[in-house]
Amino acid sequence: QVQLVESGGGLVQAGGSLRLSCAASGRLFHINGMGWYRQAPGKQRELVATITSGGSTNYADAVKGRFTISRNNAKNTVYLQMNSLKAEDTAVYYCNAEVSLTMSLRTLYEFWGQGTQVTVSS
Repeated sequence: QVQLVESGGGLVQAGGSLRLSCAASGRLFHINGMGWYRQAPGKQRELVATITSGGSTNYADAVKGRFTISRNNAKNTVYLQMNSLKAEDTAVYYCNAEVSLTMSLRTLYEFWGQGTQVTVSS
């Protein structure tokens, strides 16, 4: 069983910063991609940023230039540094990981964390 646990959410003023962390644990062999998604009340879950095991990144247009995704492969942890936060960034942020459970690397499984609330006041 693989579990992802997010931390670092909270209440922040517009223009401020937060740093989210997500640690993966359990019986896994390798984590390929990791990412952050968010969901505001009444809206669909949307991609925020992703990062491959090699460090290649992808960002939603809405957060480019403000958010930075990074990871520590040794710790199976992904981070999201959020700067210049806006009210529209308010959402529950979910961690995602694409995981291989065996050394064959032939099959990848997707796991999700429980989410951490980010609230930005204007």
